[in-house]
Amino acid sequence: MALSSDAPILIKKVKKVSGGGHHGGAWKVAYADFVTAMMAFFLLMWLINTTSPEQKRGIADYFAPASVAETTSGSGGILGGTALGEDGVKGSGSMAIVEQMAPEAPPNVRDDGQSDVKPGAADLESASEQALRKELQAREEAAFASAAQSLRQALQDMPELAELSKQIMIDQTPEGLRIQLVDQEGRSMFREGAAAPNERARILLRAITKIINQLPNRISISGHTNTGASGRTVASDWKLSSDRADVSRQLLQGFGVDADRVYQVAGKANSDPLYPDDPMLAGNRRISIILLREAPVLPPD
Repeated sequence: MALSSDAPILIKKVKKVSGGGHHGGAWKVAYADFVTAMMAFFLLMWLINTTSPEQKRGIADYFAPASVAETTSGSGGILGGTALGEDGVKGSGSMAIVEQMAPEAPPNVRDDGQSDVKPGAADLESASEQALRKELQAREEAAFASAAQSLRQALQDMPELAELSKQIMIDQTPEGLRIQLVDQEGRSMFREGAAAPNERARILLRAITKIINQLPNRISISGHTNTGASGRTVASDWKLSSDRADVSRQLLQGFGVDADRVYQVAGKANSDPLYPDDPMLAGNRRISIILLREAPVLPPD
């Protein structure tokens, strides 16, 4: 039978749907973001519980934004300054700073801004020496800070040292990194009138030895006494403070400090009190150990 030319033509369209129907795949992205956020949250909680206060401060300092410029006038903020003063925001403060920082032009500068004198080798050597000194000083400061942090961490981690942590003081002075073993009322480092340290002083000196051996600096050891009831310095105070400093030197060397690193051992009696307002206080009795700042070794001329 022949097909009729008038028969209708049917076209069937098939629509394919991918991705699980009307749900799609957007939920996977949201779920991945949620899991990532929860992982970061639990990691933060773990860090807060496992780090010491010093480590928290170090992390906070690392992520703190660096200050572009430091100022000592006014409130210290972006718009800080003394009102209507020469250095205030409403005065000529910015101009004063620019004028103060702008170097004066040398007398041999031409109108076109060029100088008739070319920089010599001496100027370059001076600039390189200054840069080297600054770099060495920065490295020394970082080494001192690391050593002090290591000692503080050891005092916290070791049970036998945690109790004695209040009798040790660590700070940086113009001379160097200073570590002091300080007496407390009822908790002395030495027996009264004796040069030999007791057991708690030996424990602290052993811990300090580990920190001293981390650095190559020479050390200075000095002994100190407090003022007696008479209020005057007696001859026995000089000898006692000297003997205590020398016994401390012997113990440090026995614990592993090289004898060549000892630069000075001195007894200062009560001439340099830690608490000048109360020279009779027990805290003035102490042994001071200083890791001395070393002059940088510069290349020969």
